[in-house]
Amino acid sequence: MTQPPSNQPPGGFGAPQDPNQGPHHGQPPGMPPVPPAPPQSPPGTPPAAPGPYGQQPQPGYGYPQQAPGPYGQPPQQPYGYPQQGQPGYPQQPGPYGQQQNPYGGYPTQPGYPGAPTPPPSGGGLKGRTGVVAAVAAAAVLVAAVTTWAVVGGDDEKDPVAGPPTTATSSAAPAPTESVDKGDGSGDGANGEEDLNAGRKDGEAKINWLLKNNVDLPRNGADVFGPWIVGDTVVKAMYKSVSGYSLSDGSTKWNVDLPFELCAAPANPSANGVMVFGYAESAKDGAKCSQLQMVDLKTGKAGWKKAVPKPKGLFAFSDNTLAISGNTVTVAGTSSAYGFSLADGKQLFTGPTSGCKPFAYAGGSRLIAAMDCPSGSTAKKVQAVGWVNPATGKPLYTFQLEANWEVDKVYSVDPLVVSATQREQKKWTIFALDAKGKLRSQIQGGKDKFAPSCGGGFVIFGRNLEGCTGVAADANTFYMATETSYGTPNEVIAFDLKTGKAKWRSKAPGKQSMIPLRMEGGQVLVYVDPSYDTGGAVATIAPTGGAPKILLQHPASSAQVESSFYSAGYAYGAGTFVVASGRVSATNDEAEKQVKTMMAFSK
Repeated sequence: MTQPPSNQPPGGFGAPQDPNQGPHHGQPPGMPPVPPAPPQSPPGTPPAAPGPYGQQPQPGYGYPQQAPGPYGQPPQQPYGYPQQGQPGYPQQPGPYGQQQNPYGGYPTQPGYPGAPTPPPSGGGLKGRTGVVAAVAAAAVLVAAVTTWAVVGGDDEKDPVAGPPTTATSSAAPAPTESVDKGDGSGDGANGEEDLNAGRKDGEAKINWLLKNNVDLPRNGADVFGPWIVGDTVVKAMYKSVSGYSLSDGSTKWNVDLPFELCAAPANPSANGVMVFGYAESAKDGAKCSQLQMVDLKTGKAGWKKAVPKPKGLFAFSDNTLAISGNTVTVAGTSSAYGFSLADGKQLFTGPTSGCKPFAYAGGSRLIAAMDCPSGSTAKKVQAVGWVNPATGKPLYTFQLEANWEVDKVYSVDPLVVSATQREQKKWTIFALDAKGKLRSQIQGGKDKFAPSCGGGFVIFGRNLEGCTGVAADANTFYMATETSYGTPNEVIAFDLKTGKAKWRSKAPGKQSMIPLRMEGGQVLVYVDPSYDTGGAVATIAPTGGAPKILLQHPASSAQVESSFYSAGYAYGAGTFVVASGRVSATNDEAEKQVKTMMAFSK
């Protein structure tokens, strides 16, 4: 192993674990004063950009060190635990399901052990902005992306996008899923029992359990969501978007689309508006080029639009979507656009020179990941930037060292970014301040982390959002360590000023837990179920300590709760919802028995 150069900052992560080994995360330390954020106009709209795309970005990373450690092996299941293929064996890999990427995008990050060595004397970040860390983006990622690029189809043979076909919405849709309300009349966990029959004092109740009743294509379909808006939980699958009552699981509304869903932002706007992408035709490999706005509060379908047909070498790249302020962005390898959430009017087009956005992350700020001119086909240069969602102009641009790629955005404010060198199997997490200067690099030490970022694919595109296992507030980044069956993992808090760990919080009992987001100044975590213990919703104080349980799910539901494949989660109005990230089965009858979503409350 070669020593990194003297400007190598401390920290980093090592080689990846088996992606099927299970969960997840990790976090860096620290607690710095946060630089004041630039003034904003309307919420989510940054101030005027200091310059156009293509301006000289801030310099970025140094050279990462060699990632230590071999690929991890999956843990052996203990005697008596259901084995694969037997009843009770969880459908999803690992103790808790992986968060479905809203767009059905980039493969889930595998686990990464961290074992960085300190820099030589006199190292650090003297003289320039530098960031480095060894990380493993597993070889399986490269193989998977390559395969999907090959089978994506010839661009010249794809149909030309015409006027968008009409979506239909209804307040009383045809039934899409059967509901078990946990009152003894449904099929319960094993076909006979009341879901709440074994509930103990103090345990949450199961509000309802949905089973699939949608006739899906042979390979099944990805699920987008769930999202909680008021007293409604929304999810989308195949050719429809549906809203369900949080209290009893009954269908409140349904929006049908003419062709298959293929993209959605990680979250709706602050007022509950969402824009979905769907295919332009029923043809295999049809482009994800049609947009449909849906008001998730009412279930009303609004404007629809066809994204301009991209041209150039990577014109077959899939589009991914993000929402910030009053803007929904659509981006792929060769094009980027911003549209008004209110009426679909095009607000901006990505630049034709300099650093060009290929993906966005949304929320309270709009963050762009960009490809920049490198002067050589053998060298890749990428950057991240804070963008004005009304104009597409950057407030700042931070350039990474050559051949480092922007992988995920774990938080937009504060900005925390994951970057990889996939061929070298290296990974780093870094934070920028409000002016786009390097704030810190997370120092993972010897812990292993595996944030869960979805299990689908996009063709040469990149989904930046949708990861679970990570959270951030103004001063701290929280990440969960990887898990193994029967051993509690930890959430580690990292100081965003220094990148060093501040404290660790251990999961209760022999379970594992993952951060979902910040909630009222606390870290909201999901404690996943074990074989005989229900899952739970809990919070961890920003100062650390043991998790405080908000909802303890009943042990009687543990088997059902752990059965959701690549699960997605939502928490709101005192209700926790878990939904399968994909629905598929071997035949039509089995398809109707697939459990798709369930809800817990006090």
